[in-house]
Amino acid sequence: MYRSRFTGTFAAIAAVAAAVLTGAGNAAAAPAAPTIVLVHGAFADPSSWDGVASRLRADGYTVVVPPNPLRGPAFDAASVERAIAGIDGPIVLVGHSYGGAVITNVDDPDVRALVYVAGFAPTEGEPAQLLLDPIRFPGSRLLPPVLQLGVVDDPSGIGGRNVDGFVAPEYFQQVFAQDVSPATAATMAARQRSIAVAANLEPSGPAAWRHVPSWYVVSADDRVIPPAAQRFMAGRIGAVTSELPASHASLVSEPEQVAAVVENAAAAAR
Repeated sequence: MYRSRFTGTFAAIAAVAAAVLTGAGNAAAAPAAPTIVLVHGAFADPSSWDGVASRLRADGYTVVVPPNPLRGPAFDAASVERAIAGIDGPIVLVGHSYGGAVITNVDDPDVRALVYVAGFAPTEGEPAQLLLDPIRFPGSRLLPPVLQLGVVDDPSGIGGRNVDGFVAPEYFQQVFAQDVSPATAATMAARQRSIAVAANLEPSGPAAWRHVPSWYVVSADDRVIPPAAQRFMAGRIGAVTSELPASHASLVSEPEQVAAVVENAAAAAR
């Protein structure tokens, strides 16, 4: 009788231990959530991602928002590569506007998905400026007097100087972010970082989207990169495409919807 009770107790303990070990094994086998890296574009800074980043972090994702030097696709992609070099596990790269040209040029085997948010997605040898061709894709208002030029200090430039472009503050809301509040647009305009004029003229390198699954969020009311150009790029790269009735600054005006697309890409990248 005693032996029978002992045998039953031992069997119960063994069953519980097996269940615990099985659960631990399953947990260990579960794929890690990707780290999400958000790359801002021209006329912006890392704070433009604040709304998207806060939602992703609330959902448990690790989010990195590196500064984008805005000097040229090769230079800026190398900067992003250094920023992500120490990240363990899969990575989802997200690029807004010119940031799309940057993530296109990033070469890192841990990058499992690309997300373009109203972003340039050039092919190899193609300058981003070609994708603003007013004959094929009319409608961009990123022209003088909206677009202003100035000489800036730039250690990467010839003689430590460069010619940069920026959006005139008085036009910023109506062209770049017509669907955000005047106060938010004023803050964005004050924080914008200028881009080297040569950056949009530099031919793109090998395109990461040729071997990395891609998503594209079209801004249907964009006054910077015409929606027709965005749809063309999304189709050319075979991206999972969605549209928002938003300005060029959809990451600011529609952060929940943009974050949802990023999370869809992250789920596929596990």
